[in-house]
Amino acid sequence: MSDIIDRPILEQEVASPSRLRIIDCDVHPSIHAHADIEQFMTKRWAEHLRTYGSHLRTPYIGTTPYPRSSPLIARRDAWPPTGGPPGSDLAFMQKQHLDPLDVEYGILQVLDLFIFSQQNLEFGAAIQRAINDWQLAFWSDRDPRLKASILAGQDDTELAIAEIERCAKIGRYVQINVCPRANEPLGRRRYWPIYARAQELGLPLGIHVGGYGGHAPTGGGWPSYYAEEHQSNAHTMAAQLTSLVLEGVPERFPNLKIVFIEGGFGWIPSATWRMDRHFEAFRSEVPHLKRKPSEYVKQHFWFTTQPIDEPDEAKHLRSLIDWVGADRLLFSSDYPHWDFDDPRYAFRTPLTEVERAKIFNGNARSIYKF
Repeated sequence: MSDIIDRPILEQEVASPSRLRIIDCDVHPSIHAHADIEQFMTKRWAEHLRTYGSHLRTPYIGTTPYPRSSPLIARRDAWPPTGGPPGSDLAFMQKQHLDPLDVEYGILQVLDLFIFSQQNLEFGAAIQRAINDWQLAFWSDRDPRLKASILAGQDDTELAIAEIERCAKIGRYVQINVCPRANEPLGRRRYWPIYARAQELGLPLGIHVGGYGGHAPTGGGWPSYYAEEHQSNAHTMAAQLTSLVLEGVPERFPNLKIVFIEGGFGWIPSATWRMDRHFEAFRSEVPHLKRKPSEYVKQHFWFTTQPIDEPDEAKHLRSLIDWVGADRLLFSSDYPHWDFDDPRYAFRTPLTEVERAKIFNGNARSIYKF
């Protein structure tokens, strides 16, 4: 971490009477064991899970292609004293994260290849349904600050729509989550029925990094190291933003709000500049676009802050925030992962009180209708 802003000033801001309550848009709960979700599965699929296990769309079938830099990609201090993986113990999460940081709301982002990357799409849908019920029973019911997201595997549109409809009737979910590493780019028409239903329901579409669609995670093939694979999350998000904009999703669904989660935001200007340049050169190829790509990005998309970009000079981060716009950014901590961003120290450049209010609370309050 750089020393662009010294710690005493930052601590004074945190301790001030005007301290904001935080809306954390990326909190990761974990299942303690598969038995936690089996109670929410039909007998057929619970037995399937016990008998056949998980078969992922990766070269290694049942695990990730790359070893993580720390166990379960978690902070060393995030392991609950009662046992179980990080993020699996609500009381410990409350004590370590929600209470001391005064989190007003935390949006649950269940991140597990087990959920989104099954070869058997029908089995995957059964897991998603169980996880959606588990979020309410194990988390939201026990702590109303924690808000659930509808997990919908977009590679079977019919099953995804059915699950969205089921959860929408329950009425306690704040967004629909799809996976960016899918079988096809997310702008493709096969996924449009999901977007149409999200717009009709008034639910944002959350796109959290992760998953495997059976393809290499980078445009250059399979990388050698976890550091490369982790870096490619930003590349994936840039590719999906390009697909959604150029395929015409925001033009087709003008009231759909799309939130990119855990992809950072440092890549947005260059990706958008390039889209604008190519749009001018190849406008006749995409006549369905009525405006420049950058205009769609600045009206229809939001981006969570983690992992926040940390250039050596504060003025570069300041310029980045000015270009993306404070009204496009939502604070996220990524708790309990190893690259967790502490809201007290995440921004290594000054923010105005208006900007702080937008990023740490107001933008999310508006999008998720808190």
